[in-house]
Amino acid sequence: MTAFGAAFVFFTKKSNPKFLDGMLAFAGGVMIAASFWSLLSPAIEMADTNGIPPWLPAVIGFLLGGFFLLLVDRFIPLVKDKVMSDIKDPKAKQRTALLVFSVTLHNIPEGLAIGVAFGAVASDLSSASLTAAIALAVGIGIQNFPEGMAVSMPLRREGMSKGKSFWYGQFSGMVEPISAVVGAFAVLFIQPILPYALSFAAGAMIFVVAKEIIPGSHEKGHTQLASMCLMIGFAIMMTLDVALG
Repeated sequence: MTAFGAAFVFFTKKSNPKFLDGMLAFAGGVMIAASFWSLLSPAIEMADTNGIPPWLPAVIGFLLGGFFLLLVDRFIPLVKDKVMSDIKDPKAKQRTALLVFSVTLHNIPEGLAIGVAFGAVASDLSSASLTAAIALAVGIGIQNFPEGMAVSMPLRREGMSKGKSFWYGQFSGMVEPISAVVGAFAVLFIQPILPYALSFAAGAMIFVVAKEIIPGSHEKGHTQLASMCLMIGFAIMMTLDVALG
């Protein structure tokens, strides 16, 4: 589903800056909605179920995720010139590198959650249900569709080729099935730290949106368009997350 969303980059034209600015803002809206409904809200529910103060993992993980991305922001210049060689503008390189990293990072705890759900069924835990595990996997899979677009479209905006934009877009989802395998085999170890991991990813995504995505979508003066596209991206992702549970 991530690759399917990323494939929409093949239908774009690089010469339309208003459209591409709008898609960058759309990506920001998707990331904001995903940060709460896909990450923070499940983290709060899991903590409450485990008898932990529900706000505690959310606050700790969220702030650690933002601080971690602050450190990553310092070290990205060491690798971005090799990875993002198609992009000439140094600010754009920094922005897109952080975007790809944060979306990829957020897919790790989502994959762990799926693995834990199926691992709990395999371990015959009383609270586990195969139907619920399948529903979780399908729901997260469908949510990954706009997330693939949220990576590939901004990359295309900054001048990266369609092929590379698609590659990085679908690459951001590759960590999810790998993480699912880890979660399934280490279900008893992963389950207690999952609320912190989900919140950590949420903090990382919000950091990128606040620091790079929103300012970047306003750089060329398309402020009103970018603001509306951000709201549309938020609304679509919120609808998917809430409708799919």
